[in-house]
Amino acid sequence: MATWGHLGFQDSASPLMEQLIFFHDHTMVVLILITTFVGYMMAAMFPNAFVNRFLLENQTIEVIWTILPAIILIFIALPSLRLLYLLDEVNNPSITLKTIGHQWYWSYEYSDFLQVEFDSYMTPSNELDLSGFRLLDVDNRTVLPMNTQVRMLVTAADVIHSWTVPALGVKADAIPGRLNQISFMVNRPGLFFGQCSEICGANHSFMPIVVESVSVSAFLNWISSSSDL
Repeated sequence: MATWGHLGFQDSASPLMEQLIFFHDHTMVVLILITTFVGYMMAAMFPNAFVNRFLLENQTIEVIWTILPAIILIFIALPSLRLLYLLDEVNNPSITLKTIGHQWYWSYEYSDFLQVEFDSYMTPSNELDLSGFRLLDVDNRTVLPMNTQVRMLVTAADVIHSWTVPALGVKADAIPGRLNQISFMVNRPGLFFGQCSEICGANHSFMPIVVESVSVSAFLNWISSSSDL
């Protein structure tokens, strides 16, 4: 998770987030090159005292500064479109999880496993362990198996919410009466924190998300124990 003074992205925990970081780096290189070139040209022209009184037009330079930006935009747009379609792709998911946004908590349904359902509330500060994270820990974590394709169905029961986990590169609006679908795969174990990213009322800042990535065997043990409750 991000800590104070952290200016970059969180460490990626899914292939989608890796691709998002790669695209960000690619775009930043292009932007830095453009900014450097334009800055150099401006700095070189400021001290220039020569003026061509008879210059009316220059078709060559106009063609160049029209074609060159178009080519640069193509180099940015093609990876962007590829990534956009990858984010929307759902490839034969092994597990489906439904999450419902409420004011102000999340509820989860593992409908593939004997209707395992639970609500996830933020842990109050006075009940938090010393190792916990204030305003980020929850009483019931969302346990998911790693290296497994997960389909997430997102909706809401009252107002618009947004289910977001930055380390996984996923963000989906939870809209009442609408079922949004996202897909992701967690490629390492750990705890990944997120928060509602759509202003949904007075306690908008107090409905965090915690995804716990475990091995497949540990996940099946957790599901079996949860089904017995």
